[in-house]
Amino acid sequence: MMEIKKKRILFIDRDGTMIQEFPPLYQIDAFEKVIFYPLVFKYLGRIAEELDYILVLVSNQDGLGTPKFTEEQFWPAHNLVMQTFQSEGIVFKEELIDRSMPEDLLPTRKPGIGMFGNYINNPDYDIPGSYVIGDRITDVQLAKNLNCKAIWIKTNPELGKAEISDLQDNLDKVIALETKDWKEIYEFLKRTDRKVLHERKTAETRISIELNPDGWGNAEIKTGIGFFDHMLEQIARHGMMDLKIKATGDLHQPPALIGVDEHHTIEDVGIALGEAFLKALGNKKGIERYGFALPMDESAAEVLIDFGGRSWMVWNADFRREKIGEMPTEMFYHFFRSFSEAARCNLHIHCSGENEHHKIEAIFKAFAKALKMACKKDPLKAMLPSTKGLL
Repeated sequence: MMEIKKKRILFIDRDGTMIQEFPPLYQIDAFEKVIFYPLVFKYLGRIAEELDYILVLVSNQDGLGTPKFTEEQFWPAHNLVMQTFQSEGIVFKEELIDRSMPEDLLPTRKPGIGMFGNYINNPDYDIPGSYVIGDRITDVQLAKNLNCKAIWIKTNPELGKAEISDLQDNLDKVIALETKDWKEIYEFLKRTDRKVLHERKTAETRISIELNPDGWGNAEIKTGIGFFDHMLEQIARHGMMDLKIKATGDLHQPPALIGVDEHHTIEDVGIALGEAFLKALGNKKGIERYGFALPMDESAAEVLIDFGGRSWMVWNADFRREKIGEMPTEMFYHFFRSFSEAARCNLHIHCSGENEHHKIEAIFKAFAKALKMACKKDPLKAMLPSTKGLL
């Protein structure tokens, strides 16, 4: 059974990220110190409206509640900040605020993860698919400690370094984006919003798929069947989506997997790819839903698709050869039928022509175009493309 898509989180720092830093004390203790970060309302508002992330505020407030930084100094300005964001449709699920000083070495202080008990190891949340957004190196370190990625608003790279006595190596691998611009953050998150990593394991095969329907056409395919790899690359290239597929079993036969022939590999890749699309499309709000016909020399292929929640397969394509490359032609139908059932979509495929290679390549290219058309998401139409209220 396919796993339900988990909720992803944006853990967002406040000072230097949502509002401007205020040196030398770096404490927002008066209304006149509240200056909002440029374009944060416009683009964080779009993220909140268009993308499927939970927002959580995470902030260190040194010595909050002490005579040097009283409750009366902090809360009026902070409440103004949060109420202003809420009035713009930007609502935070939770506010995680640590009051300690750096020398206290408390686990609740960023980059410690003591405040994150509601999220760590919670099966409802996709922490590796989440991000920490902040302006300090401690926010990057926090992302590493949480096992997620960092978006570093790098206005002052020295901020926070003094708070990490032993800066861990390889923090650059944690940083998904360095920027000073909320527009770039929005565009980055939008490109990766529907990216999924999906695995399918059976007694015969292990399939790992990384899919981004909003990618650039990059492909990395390793199934052990050369011609099949070539056809799957067409999906990425002509659908303008990033696709990585690794399949083991059947052909490779590691000790734990005793395969028979290429049948299970091809069929299970179809199932896993369909499951990955179903997961990536999520609630399907804003998608076009339907999708392409194209010629290839003497051949012509038509692929009709509907991500309507019901599987149905119509196949009108005949092949005279038993194999193309090392791939049995009978398995093309099985691949697409498996995809249709796993993705819960209608799939109608019609093809005519003389050259067998041209025919199947035309089908895969038309399939890629149909996927691209149907998966396209219009942020101005954030509604379900159905009168039923469910797809």
